[in-house]
Amino acid sequence: MKFNPCIDKCTYEGTHCQGCGRSFEEIADTKKLVMSIVDFIQDQDYENSEEFVSTLSKSVLKKV
Repeated sequence: MKFNPCIDKCTYEGTHCQGCGRSFEEIADTKKLVMSIVDFIQDQDYENSEEFVSTLSKSVLKKV
């Protein structure tokens, strides 16, 4: 499956967004994941959140 990002043409009927094609469950889980990362950054009080996110992205890609 290929990831399709939001294109700001959201719909809320059925099981999938007609804008991006993702399921509403996937969208909700992605939002939870993002908020979890945001909360972690805020809890750690990182001043360089861009560097953290970049490093996290590289780490995730190595493991995938």
